Amino acid sequence: MPVSDTNYSRIAKNTVFLFFRMILTMGIGLYTSRVLLNALGVEDYGIYNIVGGFVAMFAIVSGALTSAISRFITFELGRGDSEAIHKTFQCSVTVMVGISAIVIIIGETIGLWLLYNKLVIPEARLDAAFWVFQFAIATFVLNLLSTPYNACIISHEKMQAFAYISIFEAVSKLLICFAIIHSPFDRLVFYAVLLCLVGIIIRVIYVIYSKKNFSECRGHMIFDKKIVKSIFHFAGWSFIGSSGWILRCQGGTILLNLFGGPVVNAANAIAVNLSGTVSGFVNCFTTAVNPQITKNYANGSFHELNKLLIYGPKISFYLLFIIVLPVLLNTKFILSIWLGTVPEHTVEFVRLVLIVSLIDVISIPLMTAKNATGRIRNYQLIVGGIQLLAVPLAYVFLKLGARVEMLYVAYIIVSAGCLLTRIYMLNGEFPHWSSTGFLVKVCLSIIIVSAIASVLPALIASKMHEGWVCLGVTTAASIVSCAATIYFLGLDKNERKTLTSKILFYVKKFKK
Repeated sequence: MPVSDTNYSRIAKNTVFLFFRMILTMGIGLYTSRVLLNALGVEDYGIYNIVGGFVAMFAIVSGALTSAISRFITFELGRGDSEAIHKTFQCSVTVMVGISAIVIIIGETIGLWLLYNKLVIPEARLDAAFWVFQFAIATFVLNLLSTPYNACIISHEKMQAFAYISIFEAVSKLLICFAIIHSPFDRLVFYAVLLCLVGIIIRVIYVIYSKKNFSECRGHMIFDKKIVKSIFHFAGWSFIGSSGWILRCQGGTILLNLFGGPVVNAANAIAVNLSGTVSGFVNCFTTAVNPQITKNYANGSFHELNKLLIYGPKISFYLLFIIVLPVLLNTKFILSIWLGTVPEHTVEFVRLVLIVSLIDVISIPLMTAKNATGRIRNYQLIVGGIQLLAVPLAYVFLKLGARVEMLYVAYIIVSAGCLLTRIYMLNGEFPHWSSTGFLVKVCLSIIIVSAIASVLPALIASKMHEGWVCLGVTTAASIVSCAATIYFLGLDKNERKTLTSKILFYVKKFKK
């Protein structure tokens, strides 16, 4: 069952814009880090990360609120109630103003105490660190205040505007790095000032664009007790659920340190970094799909919703698998190009963390659907609890003398458990949903596709020596093998028909 042509086209178009955004911002971001390190020097670069890291801790709470605000705005857009949309947006602005005030109070009390009494900063750079801290708080608050506008743009599926603003922000940060090289002022403080200035500009752009294009963004802040309570209720349970994942990650890091030491931690950090980069490509698609899921639930289009919940996880997995397969077959060579010297365990960690990512990506549309219902208390408690099981399970493995790679085996088991839980917890949430149907149409399909599509590239890799030629050949073989297998075995008849018509449409358009 394909999604409707209108939704398919919108999702495809938005995915392209987000993909374009990610490629540019990622490339600019990597280069910016290099330029910034050279401009500031190792010590000042470290000071900025220490001071900025404290402020960034608030993102744990603000992230849950951002998710809640995005859900409620998208939900009301799906319902089509203009008054409710306006109230929800303006209440979201009120909430973020309140949270910003709390962040400032904590930062200027506890934060300053930590800065002067606990953080290890050279005495000669304390004054600079103080100003960096002040501007870091200001920049963070500006980002918080932009959140409702950012959420509104994504909820309205205006991904082109979102992409352009993000690219402008990334380019601005790169220009800042070049500017501080020639600065007559303290480079560290000047960098913090310019970052804050960029934050102000981005905030103004978001506000102007949103007020010009979305009627709900015009007017004044309001406080509706019922709406604000709902936002905090949703955010609270989201925070509890995400805490399970955070504790799983941090607990795993501690276990690796206890049973392996700092070198193993370094290998793990590299693996997680690479996995995040690879998964970012698929996030372009899921970000485009998610608003459609919430809107269809809100307006009662359950037939369309169920089609999206089959289509979304399958395509998410296939897109990630096409990228992951050549990486799995050439892990050692890719790491040697990237790092030069590859720490022990890194190759195994990368392969295992990519498998975890493949399992987790199937869950994203299901999580969005569950969030759309608003009934998330039991869901967050159960899934968050399952996430926590990874730490004691891994501890048992390692205590019994297993290799440190068994941590990721525990992650794989837990991720699979979370996926099954999410599938079954959607039973009864809306009409036409069948967990058994999902297991057959999605899970069984991707297992068959993965197994068959891997054969040819794996055989080629086994017959070649590691190197650029092997990487190029296996990548090409992976793309061809995956594309053919997905088309003939991974899609149903209607999905193939829709895809073929779209390809022919763009081919004819290109020829003109």
